[in-house]
Amino acid sequence: MDPQAIGDFLAPVNATLNATSTAFLLAGFGFIRQRRIDAHRKAMLGAVTASVLFLVFYVTRFSLTGTHEFAGTGTARTVYLTILFSHMVLAVVVVPLVLRLLFLASRERFSEHRRLARWTYPIWLYVSVTGIVVYVLLYHVYGYT
Repeated sequence: MDPQAIGDFLAPVNATLNATSTAFLLAGFGFIRQRRIDAHRKAMLGAVTASVLFLVFYVTRFSLTGTHEFAGTGTARTVYLTILFSHMVLAVVVVPLVLRLLFLASRERFSEHRRLARWTYPIWLYVSVTGIVVYVLLYHVYGYT
């Protein structure tokens, strides 16, 4: 396989990993609301695993194929770039927040964990969902050049 073919293969894999992370995040939220701590822990570790795999595969895809220019124009391009920019900025922001949540949970500092999770959860969920939106817009709706 040439680098472009590998990159084209990894793009839907990454979208699937974002969808998996989204599903785990939603499940984890539901579990903690039901006070199902063990199920919450497993779901959140699933979300972390999916997100880490996404990052590894994204960096691999990016190193092989670089960036792709969005083919849409006008309002579609503005909407896409707005979503992409917010996704990228918040993806960088969420990494240390998630690492801190993992640390707090591992130390059983649950009141601090809960306070930070109230901010981290919606950011992480947004990043996961917008990752799917970016993929769909770039690869299926408008294409790239």
